[in-house]
Amino acid sequence: MNGIWPVIRMAVSMSWEILWPLVLGFALSAMVQAVVSHKEMARLLPDDRPRSIARAMALGAASSSCSYAAVALARSIFRKGADFTAVMAFELASTNLVFELSIILVALMGWRFAFAEFLGAPLMVALLVLLFRLFLSKKAVAAAKEQAGRGISGRMEGHAGMDMAVPGDAPLLKRIWSPKGFTAISHYFVMDWASVWLDIVGGLLIVAILAVWVPASFWQSFFFVHHPVAARLWGPLVGPFVGMIAFVCSVGNIPLAAVLWNGGISFGGAIAFIFSDLIVLPVLDIYRKYYGWRMMWFLFATFYTAMAAAAFAIDELFTVLGLIPAARQSGVTEAAIEWNYTTWLDIAFLTLAALLLWRFFRTGGPAMLRAMNRPASHAGHHH
Repeated sequence: MNGIWPVIRMAVSMSWEILWPLVLGFALSAMVQAVVSHKEMARLLPDDRPRSIARAMALGAASSSCSYAAVALARSIFRKGADFTAVMAFELASTNLVFELSIILVALMGWRFAFAEFLGAPLMVALLVLLFRLFLSKKAVAAAKEQAGRGISGRMEGHAGMDMAVPGDAPLLKRIWSPKGFTAISHYFVMDWASVWLDIVGGLLIVAILAVWVPASFWQSFFFVHHPVAARLWGPLVGPFVGMIAFVCSVGNIPLAAVLWNGGISFGGAIAFIFSDLIVLPVLDIYRKYYGWRMMWFLFATFYTAMAAAAFAIDELFTVLGLIPAARQSGVTEAAIEWNYTTWLDIAFLTLAALLLWRFFRTGGPAMLRAMNRPASHAGHHH
């Protein structure tokens, strides 16, 4: 087994490789959040009809990619009257259709994986809606709403309760470039970073350890590399379970997905793993607190089924279209700090991050940062 230094070196190199895509993705996400108000969400999601589900996915794509913030915000709008099915569709979109996820996927794993995620996420939502219509009773929803009304805290409650969108009927660009818009963007940018940095760092360390210390033969055996048919069936089934025990949420699981892909997991298995951040063990425990034991198990079963089925379908589609990559070399194992275009982009986007940090600290940001994990009723913030 190699020592600790190769692990640290790989983690640092990977951090440098994904730095500019992360900054760009969070900046774009912050711009969208700055003009999309949380107040309207409950009103826009009254039922589980296709129009409401489409709105839920659009709102999710415009929100924070932090799994914990998405789960907390989902409960908040559910308590305000939003439909439970639409709320869960919002959750799935918020962790699978956001800007930063697509950018990191392209940077580390290639456009095919980003395209698969773009197609697979709506399919996963559609399957989840179907499962809810078949198996979710009004009695179960009522019990979940009663439990949600108790206000038991999870994680990122304060972050989810902060609505900083710039109101008004002015054009989007005018609101974004206004002083209030600049402030809102800086606050969302820093708050989103603060909410996911532990997942990103943890994910990078786990990836480095697995890449350096776990031999390729283990992955090849575990993922049935030498049995192609079994591998294609096994990958989407086991991918979410690997995600559950990895404890890595949000964009932090993309580097680990890249390592699993290099190790031999099927294309569908990698996609299923990426889908799985809403059923990791800490999030399941939050479901228990928010909605009760029975709903927690129902959400686990339906989310897992939708994730695995959607990933398998995408694997089949990409096989037919010839879009599954032939090579298993993602940017993770080849990452190294060099004087190349990545370094120039990192410098440019670090400058942007510094500008947003300056605005954040000049406009009362630190006080909001301290309120991130407080109950939402104590952390609300409006411009």
